[in-house]
Formats: sequence, structure tokens, C-alpha cells
Amino acid sequence: MARSGQSGDVTAKRRPARRGLVAAYLFVFALIAASTGMVFGYLLDGQATRVVDGVVAASPVNSASAAAVPATLAEPAPIQALSLPVRPPPSLGFRKLPPEEAAAMIEITADGLRLPRVSPSGWMPWIANARRFDPSAGAPTRLGLLMINVGLNEQAMRKAIEELPPEVSLAFLPGTPDLPRWLQQARTFGHETYLMLPTDDPAVGERGLRPIEATADAAENLKRMRSILARGEGYVGLVIAAPGRAALAETVLRPLVKELADRGLALIEINPMPGPASIQRLTEELGVGYARSTDVLDYKLAGDGVVGNLDRLAAWVAESVPDRAPRHAFGVVQPDEEAIVALRGWYKGQETRTDVSMVPIIGHFECRDACMARMRAQPAQLRP
Repeated sequence: MARSGQSGDVTAKRRPARRGLVAAYLFVFALIAASTGMVFGYLLDGQATRVVDGVVAASPVNSASAAAVPATLAEPAPIQALSLPVRPPPSLGFRKLPPEEAAAMIEITADGLRLPRVSPSGWMPWIANARRFDPSAGAPTRLGLLMINVGLNEQAMRKAIEELPPEVSLAFLPGTPDLPRWLQQARTFGHETYLMLPTDDPAVGERGLRPIEATADAAENLKRMRSILARGEGYVGLVIAAPGRAALAETVLRPLVKELADRGLALIEINPMPGPASIQRLTEELGVGYARSTDVLDYKLAGDGVVGNLDRLAAWVAESVPDRAPRHAFGVVQPDEEAIVALRGWYKGQETRTDVSMVPIIGHFECRDACMARMRAQPAQLRP
């Protein structure tokens, strides 16, 4: 019995009970499963978070769901903006006539020239193409600036169009390459436009245009002026400079001014000489809108340059004298790049000024009796 009892004890040690073994195996399996579940759950949770974040970033958020987005979401990465070309401001102050009315202000001649003319209803190009101007708005004293001979240098021309304020009016050389496009570009940026009328100017003649000359007969000078008028569209009128030359004699000018009157165009004279000129008398007699400037701002007076001269002109305009009508004047300047930069800064410094109104050149024209009679043919032209 003793041997059998000893043998039974040995057997018990070598072969444990089946229930204990199963419990041990189950315990080990539970540990492995728990560990695996924790790891898998962590990975799954991270992946799900990334997927949700991606959906939130890619989906539009409406006002109802915006409040449900946690405030702790990371800010999106900043977007680097590409540099864009210069964009013009909205077209400023120009009348928008019906297309048929605008087309009626163009005459197509037998030789194919497209010339401005008064429309059958009475609209004149010098009013239709000018910036709208309300004389009752702002200070009664007015100051303007006309940049002449635009087109000599393309870089300076582009700078003048894009950077000068729209109140600055631009007078283009008729020989400027691709002139219609530049005239339209200037209008898009808000500038009133004019064409220079060449008189005995060899530089203009080199561009294929012949100037007005005293030695040419009236028919030839009219032909030359019409070729200039046909170079573009949408301008207000012509600018004539270089007074005192033989080409500016009244006998030479009369048929030309008559042509401008019949076509509804205006005329600007740059004449620093005092006293009335023959051009002014002709415009009054024949009914042409007329403006004159005696202030050429390019001269380097007292070392102040263009800006100094403009300051003096503005001070003269703003000077208040009892029982005297408010003054108005405009200065003339060449398209020099340095001057363009200076003028841009000068105009910016005048934004808060209340004693002087900065206006385009249309605000400086005079329209006497014969001119007003033409205006009344289309009453809408009398409205600002």
C-alpha cells in the first residue's frame, strides 16, 4: 500500500489536473488578445482621426454645421498668392450710350477712314467721350493736369496710364503704334484722351504722318488732319501746341477749326503767351469747345520741378478774393517717368483737400453761344 501510495503521489505531480491546465491556457490567450486589441485599436483610432480630418478639410462647411466643428482643429496652411498683373479700376465717369448711338458718331469715308462726327440725334464726340463732370460738386475752384505727347516711350506711356490718377487727362501722339488699343486702355483706367495735332513737327512726320503746314493749301491740310483723326476713336478732341509758327496763322487754322466744329470735337491750345489768341476767337465764332493752358509745368523754376510748379498753380487757384469768380486752371506736363512718380505722390497728398477740386480737362472747357446752340440739339449733353 505504501508503494502504491507513493506511486500515486508521483503521478499527481507529473500530470496536473485538466481544469487547471485549461485555465492557464485561457489566461495566456486573454493576455495576448487584450494586448493585440489595444495596439490595433490605437492604430485604428489614429487612422480614423486622419480620415475624418481629411473629410472636414475637403468638404464645404455650411453655416449650420460650422458650429459643430471643434474649435481645436488645426488652422489650414497659408496659401501663397501668385502675383497678378496690374488690373484697372472700374471704368470711371464715362457715359454709356446705346451701341447704335455710339456707332452713329462714326463716319466711314469713301477711302475707308473712320472719322468722328456729330450723330443724327445731335450727340457730339467731345461730350460723349469726356468724363462726366458735375460743376456743382466739390469746391468751385478747379485744378487739372494734362499730360501731352504720350506715346514717345512705351514704358512711360504704360506707367502714365496705369499709375496716374484718373483725373489726369492724356494727349497721345497720333503716330503712336497700336494707338486704338492704348486709347482704350487709357479709358479703361479712367483717363480722358486727346490727340496731338502736329504742326511743322519733323518727328511726327517720320512716323508716316504729315504735319499741318502754312505752305500747304487748305485742302491738303484738311486731308492731313483727317488722317490724324482716323488714327483712333473715343477721344475728346485735339491739342495744338507750338504757338507763333506760321502754320498757326488764322488763314491756315480757320478751315481746320471749322472741320472740328462740324465733327463735334473740342480743341485745347497750349499757349504760355498772354492775351487772347486767334484760335480762341475762331472757336468762339464757329462753336467749338475750347480750353487753354498757359502753365507748362516742366520748366525747372526755383529748383522745385514739376511738383513745385503744380503747388504754385494750386495755390493760385485756391486763392480767395472777395467779389471774384472762383478760379480754374490746368497745367501741362511731358510723359517723363520721374515726373509720373512725383505726380502720383502729389495727387495722393491732395486727397483730403477741400479748397480745390481735382477735375479732368472737361471741367476747364468754355462753350460760348455758338457752341451752346450745338449742345442744345441733344439736351442730354447739357446734363453733368
